[in-house]
Amino acid sequence: MKLSQGKLFCPLALATIGAVALAGVAALAQQNQTKPKLYNTAKQKLLDGKQVFSFTQSTADVADYCERSKHYDFTWFEMQHSTLEFKDVEKMIAACPRTNATPMIRLPDAQEWHIQHTTDIGAIGVIVPTVDDVDRAREAAKWSRYPPVARRSAGAGQAASIWGINGINYRQTINDNMLVVVMIETPTGVANAYDIASVPGIDVVIIGNNDLSSFSGFAQTDERYHQLVQKVHDDTLRAGKIFGQANAMYATGPYSKDSKFFQNGPSNDGWTPPNQGRGGANPNAPPKGEEPDK
Repeated sequence: MKLSQGKLFCPLALATIGAVALAGVAALAQQNQTKPKLYNTAKQKLLDGKQVFSFTQSTADVADYCERSKHYDFTWFEMQHSTLEFKDVEKMIAACPRTNATPMIRLPDAQEWHIQHTTDIGAIGVIVPTVDDVDRAREAAKWSRYPPVARRSAGAGQAASIWGINGINYRQTINDNMLVVVMIETPTGVANAYDIASVPGIDVVIIGNNDLSSFSGFAQTDERYHQLVQKVHDDTLRAGKIFGQANAMYATGPYSKDSKFFQNGPSNDGWTPPNQGRGGANPNAPPKGEEPDK
């Protein structure tokens, strides 16, 4: 056998190299199979290509939280449009640690102290709204993880005692388990979607459906609105990130567009909330006060 350079190549050497390559592939496959599952179960489901749904917690109600958190993929603690404080969320997380629903907080912004409080009290996901440019996306990513990949500082809090159990080193594992979600809700954000999604440390990009409709002036039934959503979808996937939409009505149907991450939606075990006034009979309904204009 001859190489393109015209030199003879020994068949035995070729067989040896082939065997080494196959051994390397087998070792890599085995490594991937033995890689431990994340304790952020919502993130693990996303990485497995599955959809995840939340319930929205807007009040400081420990019993309510502990019951609902048994039945969903993650908790959407609402701190942008509610009067919840970090101490309220801290108590709820502490009351039902490591429950089925991964604790995540939607913050009002991407300030360092807000994200540091979020992570220190034990939330393992942050949702940052109204991301119009890479600067806000970089802030979201920068404060959510420890060095060397980001700038989260060491601090006191209950996070390590909640997640650092059964031999798990919280400091060494939380970067992989942290889930950073940014929301695109304006035409400006749509225009910058690829750059936003490409920021290292951003895991998921979702459409804030009702606000995108409001800011663009296009109803969610308008083809121009769907073109905006399509652009964010395409840019997010091109950047290698996970795409989602806040409104769980887009979990199926022609406008689902590969969406994986949703605010609200069906429980994962068929459970129905006893207080239907919070979301109505439809589990995909937006939270009260965030319904789109008719």
